Amino acid sequence: MAALRVLILGGTGFMGARATRSLLAAGHEVTTLSRGHTAPEPGARARDADRSDAASLAAALEGAHFDLTVDFCAYDSADVERLLLTPHAALGRYVLISSGQVYLVTEAPRTPHREEDSDGPLIAEPPAETHDHAQWSYGLGKRRAERAALTLRESHGVRAVVLRLPVIHGEDDPRLRLWAYLERMLDGGPLLLPDGGERLVRYLYAGDVAGALLRLIDEGSPRGTVYNLAQPEVLTFREFLDQTAPAAGCAPRFVSAPSEELEREGLDPAFSPLAGRWTSVLDPSLAIADMGFSATRLADWLPGVVRAHLERRPARSHAGYAQRAREIEVALRLTPSNVRN
Repeated sequence: MAALRVLILGGTGFMGARATRSLLAAGHEVTTLSRGHTAPEPGARARDADRSDAASLAAALEGAHFDLTVDFCAYDSADVERLLLTPHAALGRYVLISSGQVYLVTEAPRTPHREEDSDGPLIAEPPAETHDHAQWSYGLGKRRAERAALTLRESHGVRAVVLRLPVIHGEDDPRLRLWAYLERMLDGGPLLLPDGGERLVRYLYAGDVAGALLRLIDEGSPRGTVYNLAQPEVLTFREFLDQTAPAAGCAPRFVSAPSEELEREGLDPAFSPLAGRWTSVLDPSLAIADMGFSATRLADWLPGVVRAHLERRPARSHAGYAQRAREIEVALRLTPSNVRN
């Protein structure tokens, strides 16, 4: 296939940098658009703009022509509209990177989540300034961003495709979600599991997002407009940790407790960032059928990601680790029968 001119918004971030490297390796011409605080990947071009400012976008993109635009950092409808309605810019096919959180803001979503499930009625707004409210706001914003892209597809002929992602894991995840558990395993203290870690999870390896973009380029426009991406396996969070621990050379002591009890004990849910209700479980069947999407199995990516965390240990802890002393205190007061190696 002939080389394409690709614009990536968020091309210097966790997933965007991977996508940039993969597209460059495939022979495509890549330009990243950001505020200019971080240098793009070697071989990529850079344009500086504040995407929240229409004038800044217009100055950066006037007269530009791209075959494909990939947007990793649209968080609400205004982000999408401001970009796609930039005058005198040809942005080509538009891929909005969205989130499985759009399902979690709806009432009683079924599991695994299918693309059509996002249209259900919304749950009530959680109390302001809480962890739940922040997660709800994020999901609602992504839902509005999707609708803006699909509305412009109908009204302005924008060739928009939405890719919904679950929790992403990778060697250099700046959100430190996996490190939150590795650091606890390494310190030797008990590891609290909200609700016993029985919630289902279905993650995605970061490299598979770039693979999906290459598949979109190779296969052309898919039949649909919205696609879930996810790894093949569905498992409980406890099962995920049971596979993580030996990869780290650890044998942690797990302590199970109802999440409501942990909140009564004063622990913010953010202490265990992957264990709460704000983790989507996506069904990727449509992407597999329409796009030929293929994701890396957990057993093939998890050991390498754990090893990378241990060999290049983050310079800081996950924010929830600040509650570690209180967490250990609570764990030690729980019934000894709940503790096992």
